[in-house]
Amino acid sequence: MAANSNRKMTREEAGRLGGEATAKKHSREFYQEIGKKGGKATSKNHSREFYQEIGQKGGEATSRNHNREFYQEIGRKGGKK
Repeated sequence: MAANSNRKMTREEAGRLGGEATAKKHSREFYQEIGKKGGKATSKNHSREFYQEIGQKGGEATSRNHNREFYQEIGRKGGKK
């Protein structure tokens, strides 16, 4: 968005600019810590079945979007660790 524009900023633009400003202020460790806290809070609110269901949905979506070569490649990468 141009600085001299008379139009209002969209919600998307405001969110992007806010996210960029926040990213400049905080380190990788900050984001890792808030991610860990969010994961712990989420795990308190959901059952094992919830995680099984979203894992199943994620696996199905991934398999629709990727071919055999994709799985071979990630298998090779995993085997190197």
